[in-house]
Amino acid sequence: MQFYKERILNAAQLKRLSEHKYSCTSASVLDAWLQPWWCWLVSKTPLWLAPNLITILGLIVNIVTTLILVWYSPDARQDPPRWACALCALGVFVYQSLDAIDGKQARRTGSQSPLGELFDHGCDSISTVFIALGACIAVKLGEYPTWMFFQCFCAMTLFYCAHWQAYVTGTLKMGRIDVTEAQFSIIGIHLISAVLGPDFWSTQVGGGLEIRYSVALAAIVGAFLTIGTLAAAIVSGGVGKNGSTVAGTSILSPVIPFSLVVVPAFIIFQKSESHVYENHPALYILAFGMVTAKVTNKLVVAHMTKSEMEYYDWSLLGPAMLFLNQYFNNALPEYWVLWLCTVWVCGELVRYCGQVCREICDHLDIQLFRIPRAAPAPASASAPAHSKAAPDRNAPCEPDRSDAEDTEPLLNNNSIS
Repeated sequence: MQFYKERILNAAQLKRLSEHKYSCTSASVLDAWLQPWWCWLVSKTPLWLAPNLITILGLIVNIVTTLILVWYSPDARQDPPRWACALCALGVFVYQSLDAIDGKQARRTGSQSPLGELFDHGCDSISTVFIALGACIAVKLGEYPTWMFFQCFCAMTLFYCAHWQAYVTGTLKMGRIDVTEAQFSIIGIHLISAVLGPDFWSTQVGGGLEIRYSVALAAIVGAFLTIGTLAAAIVSGGVGKNGSTVAGTSILSPVIPFSLVVVPAFIIFQKSESHVYENHPALYILAFGMVTAKVTNKLVVAHMTKSEMEYYDWSLLGPAMLFLNQYFNNALPEYWVLWLCTVWVCGELVRYCGQVCREICDHLDIQLFRIPRAAPAPASASAPAHSKAAPDRNAPCEPDRSDAEDTEPLLNNNSIS
């Protein structure tokens, strides 16, 4: 396993990246209702603002507002200020809105490129971790550590499974109750905590059940729906040769790299003598969440480039630090090792994404956060379009509507990096 590769994407991968056609179906209830808002918002967006810059600005807002919650309640057991919950609700709304208009902005400016889908799913994989963590802090779920672990990793698993299904079927499928509905539900959770206080969720109703149990119920229902859809896709077989994935690999292969993240996370949590997870749940979730984000990005890359997904990744060295420290009877304080793990995995994620972006920019002769002065013509049916999630969300507004579909490649990586 080579520690550093001069290039992550080879010529064949970049060629397949350019040939990739984005395929997505959506039946989301809220997307249709929100179209007027998104169209108005993009109409007020300056034409010089690059789509990828819109995406990452939304992510930064989401991360900062969540970290404010983490600052006030790092163990998810303390009461965060109500204004911090309200600010976090605003952060999720801003991210959701900007994530919805970046594809429309690309069409407006004629700046479609394969880099768009990379930023959409890449930023989504990171925001999933922060949004789930913020919701857990808003309802003080740290009082139930195992439950909080389930909630956060459930969110990461559902996102991973959605792209696993795309790797198998070639199409990203959104249901009637999907990502937009989940985001607005979490906005609602933050607003309730802001108005009534985080202690509201511990109120007991009939039978002695706390109101926050409803959050767990929603997660369980979402898990069954997503995993059920994935199971149906697996049973039906993939679109590749002999029912394989788009890359011609086993349809079950993506379970291995994800298991290498989730299983150690649970074992380390259970075996910790210093209760490192219970005492520092936010830091623990962020550490393993960033590993999950990188593994998810590599799955999307494998899909976009029709490449095999390798099972091992250098970001797994972070969890390995915690595991080995426990094996040697905590030679170092687990809290120190957890911080070292977090720094390592965050650095690995940034390094990987940055290198892939540079390689794609060099290949396409474009800039990541800048629209060329002489922007290409608006998307046509044969040109790749800057797509973000579902076609409904990214459909052009009436003045800019064309027959083009969102067809855009994403990151690609089938190597250990």
